[in-house]
Amino acid sequence: MEKIIGCCGLVCGECVGFIATQNDDDAERKRVAEEWSKKHGGSFKLEDINCDGCMTESKRKIGYTAQCAIRNCGLTKSVANCAHCDDYACDKLEDFFKSVPEARTVLDEVRASL
Repeated sequence: MEKIIGCCGLVCGECVGFIATQNDDDAERKRVAEEWSKKHGGSFKLEDINCDGCMTESKRKIGYTAQCAIRNCGLTKSVANCAHCDDYACDKLEDFFKSVPEARTVLDEVRASL
């Protein structure tokens, strides 16, 4: 299976929500929902943990996906991910990288291989 990388540089195959979906594992979905509810201060339910990757054509995506400014920008620009964008790394990404620096590493590697 090809490595799926979100616009922001998150690697779907490393995401516990994505893994639980791909394994169709309701016990893991429940555990992830509880973990994310505590970590992010939200109220995730088992059914919220259902994602095939934010850049895929599948309708199964984590709830925040529709509001994600980075993803929406990437879709508007028709790029596979932000490494392919002429404006890399924009302010939206720089803010994101402050909390998820490993995403920069992923996108920098993709960009270097273009």
